[in-house]
Amino acid sequence: ATYDGKAHAAKGVTNKVTEEGIEVTAGENTYYVTGLKTEDPEWKDAGTYSNNISGTAVVKDAAGNDVTSQFNVKTVNGELKINKAVVTLKSATLSKEYDGKALVNGETALETESGFAEGEGATYTFTGSQTLVGTSNNAFSYTLKEGTKAENYTINKTEGTLTVTN
Repeated sequence: ATYDGKAHAAKGVTNKVTEEGIEVTAGENTYYVTGLKTEDPEWKDAGTYSNNISGTAVVKDAAGNDVTSQFNVKTVNGELKINKAVVTLKSATLSKEYDGKALVNGETALETESGFAEGEGATYTFTGSQTLVGTSNNAFSYTLKEGTKAENYTINKTEGTLTVTN
């Protein structure tokens, strides 16, 4: 999964589960494995998590006879990887004719702000300024909002330009 602010899980087993247990077919015979359980926890933040299997396997045939000694039951723990979400931030590209006053971003919104999970985000402070004829970066910094964890995101920041023309 990719981080989206919602819980994700690596649940259960990949075999068919019935009332009798985990159904396993070997040749023309059907067996049922019981006695195993998974934790089935849920995770929200980016990272790699294990879903461990515990217990002792008991194998029964279709008639309900315990045939565990005839099998070597191998279990494989599950894993869930929640990747960081990619956030793109880009300040606007602005221009004006020279009038002796600095060209600054002011209240102009970011040109691009995408990738934050619902209810998460950042606030921005613009520091770029261009007074004379020429070009400079529309520099800005950001502060993540409360509840927005940096470790859940790969943030790509790009600065637009401020251009003053003759």
